[in-house]
Amino acid sequence: MKIGIIGSGAMGTGIAQVALFAGEDVFIYDTSATSLDKSKQSLIAQIQRAIEKGKLGANAESELMSHVTFVSTLEEMGECDWVIEAIVENLEVKKSVFAQLDNLMPNALLCSNTSSLSLTAIASACKNPARVWGIHFFNPAAIMPLVEIIPALQTNQSNIDSVVATIKRWGKVPVVTKDLPGFIVNRLARPFYSEALRIYDEGLASFQEIDEAMKALGFKMGPFELMDLIGNDVNYAVTESVFAANYYDPRYKPSTTQKRHVEAGWFGKKTNRGYYDYEEGASNTPTPIQKLSKEAIGMRILSMLINEAYEALRTGLASAEDLDLAMTKGVNYPKGLIAWGNELGLKTIKTEIERLYDQYGEDRYRLSLTLKDL
Repeated sequence: MKIGIIGSGAMGTGIAQVALFAGEDVFIYDTSATSLDKSKQSLIAQIQRAIEKGKLGANAESELMSHVTFVSTLEEMGECDWVIEAIVENLEVKKSVFAQLDNLMPNALLCSNTSSLSLTAIASACKNPARVWGIHFFNPAAIMPLVEIIPALQTNQSNIDSVVATIKRWGKVPVVTKDLPGFIVNRLARPFYSEALRIYDEGLASFQEIDEAMKALGFKMGPFELMDLIGNDVNYAVTESVFAANYYDPRYKPSTTQKRHVEAGWFGKKTNRGYYDYEEGASNTPTPIQKLSKEAIGMRILSMLINEAYEALRTGLASAEDLDLAMTKGVNYPKGLIAWGNELGLKTIKTEIERLYDQYGEDRYRLSLTLKDL
């Protein structure tokens, strides 16, 4: 197939690599010649790395790069079978691009790599919205196995089997989700960050103490370590987006602590300062303030995660299998949240959520009806 990639940044180049290594012809579009050259050099470096590891033959660079075309106008992209947009996370910009693609490529499947915007809204920019899909890769696209597949309200879902089959052929793990705010991963993962921030905001534990509590449960990184890695600017923007898109449901309410870090420019590792200090020689030894035990912190955050997963299952966001695959393959959770809830015992989760609701009296801690009926 001919695959068009709109945007030659890190995500666009990563998606291009996935398609290229799977045997597709790839067209990469960008208006910046500098960005296109950087994308080209990045692809060459990844091919050379694969050759060095013995994953590709010695002549792979010239062979693979002969299947890549770098273009600066959409008209040059040819008769692509699929086009995947991977540009700035701005609805109006995306709609403008899709309107152009709709006119220029009448036969292509048009896909967006959006992480949180409405596919239905994006598709509305097209005269033929039935061919618009969300194909959400995770960063870095060449490494992370998960791909969320999101049909818009207008999408012709008779193509879903071929879309899923293509993503599998590219070596990825596809999950299918409704076009609801945050899709699977960015919705289900919100309590991992927001409840950790809430515990800190209440003065019940430090960043480090909360991180250690979650790592004790098997998470590879604690929530504050992970927010620093993702970037507080990015993580906060997603939280704000999900909060607003859910009509300001208090379950997704952002934290002032994170907002202040964003305002200070303390984005995390990329700025050498976030919840932790990454300057050389910096000390991150905390002043112990833990008022909740490690076990209590872990149970509180994990219960909120599992409650959210069961609410997503109840309202048909995705199947139980895809919900669990999304969290293990998309954000490296030690277990799927549906399976984890069953393992711990859903009555245990119900008791914890009801305790939090009784303590705070906030709708933030409302119990999923799935658990309420136990």
